[in-house]
Amino acid sequence: MLSMSHQEIDRLGIIQQVINKQLTQIKASEQLQLTVRQVKRLAKCYREQGAKGLISKHRGKRANNRIPDKTKNKALELIRKTYTDFSPTFAHEKITEYHGLSFSVETLRQWMIDAELWKSKSVKKARIHPSRPRRSQRGELIQVDGSPHQWFEERGDYCNLTVFIDDATSELVGLHFTPTETTQSYMETLSTYLNEFGRPVSLYSDKHSIFRVNHVNKEGELTQFSRALKTLNIEAIHANTPQAKGRVERVNKTLQDRLVKELRLRNISTIDEANQYCPEYMKAHNKRFSVKPNSAINAHRKLLHNETEVKQILSIHSQRKLTKNLTCQLNNIEYQIITKTKGYRLRQSHVTICEEFNGTLTILQKGKSLNYRVFKKGDKPIAIVDEKTVHHTIEEAKLKQRKSTSHKPKVDHPWKRSYKNEEKSAA
Repeated sequence: MLSMSHQEIDRLGIIQQVINKQLTQIKASEQLQLTVRQVKRLAKCYREQGAKGLISKHRGKRANNRIPDKTKNKALELIRKTYTDFSPTFAHEKITEYHGLSFSVETLRQWMIDAELWKSKSVKKARIHPSRPRRSQRGELIQVDGSPHQWFEERGDYCNLTVFIDDATSELVGLHFTPTETTQSYMETLSTYLNEFGRPVSLYSDKHSIFRVNHVNKEGELTQFSRALKTLNIEAIHANTPQAKGRVERVNKTLQDRLVKELRLRNISTIDEANQYCPEYMKAHNKRFSVKPNSAINAHRKLLHNETEVKQILSIHSQRKLTKNLTCQLNNIEYQIITKTKGYRLRQSHVTICEEFNGTLTILQKGKSLNYRVFKKGDKPIAIVDEKTVHHTIEEAKLKQRKSTSHKPKVDHPWKRSYKNEEKSAA
């Protein structure tokens, strides 16, 4: 039995294609993002040792060139004491010259940024947007975007269309109507895409908070969507400008012209009806606007997770710590783990709560599903909205208030009374 990461399993499939002469070493190096020399070395290791030869020899070992923590701490201490207002470049000159420490300027810059001793400066660049050549293979780069628009004109509500387009062919590979542009809309579209095509190499998006954490002090943390991509081993790429992902931006304009008229001709005025029509429109659109890829090789990879696991990956994850009573709380609802034993090993352990968008909730501990029951239920907390969902939230509030105009609650209505307090008062 061999323990291999998903990346090594993908590498194994590509190296096997190279050995069987189904894929050239140059194309394999592009897919693996390695040099041709490295691909030759991997192929040689596979011939001699089999799949074992592709497993990293450095797994679990400390990097040989890692700078000791003692050196890092000493450098930061010198900056705080002597070189407080020095730039990273100037501080590096003085520290290496007078204190005998050795590291690069960029290493010191990152240390200072992490320690909040230096704030990186944004460099203004010339607004030049050169054309980028297409990727050569299907599934190498999928551009994604949301397009809020009056898709149903005066017949229906303002809504969002999530668009997935293949960079190599300009084919529409995903269309999905939702009320607003949210994590749910992208996860649902990605789920359909994975079932039909498999895993792409990368997804190309903008820098919206759905795809990356934009807070200065939380840079590098994963959003729900980026966490799902990382689990599926799909590279997340963020465009710096709308022009960088020009193909999906241009197809949005085409859709806002042609798809709007197609929906009008068919008298489609609801999201459900539009989603049923999307596959038919995508087929006609691709027949007219798609181009032939430069390579016949398909870069899509098969899914390594089963259907249940994919649903759990494409859900909202929350980390919780179990109490001594094996309970945890989410959204003012308390859940208790049910075990056949006393559950000593689960006390104070960390679990992951997976909330699927259909309401299904799964509690995982080290990848295994736990049985649970709802122990106590309180009022649902107020959701946080952004600029893309605030209008939809207001419309829902207006609709809810219209329905409740005939009901007048008492002045001392116990809005915040929990079920537990109700049970006590009943007793």
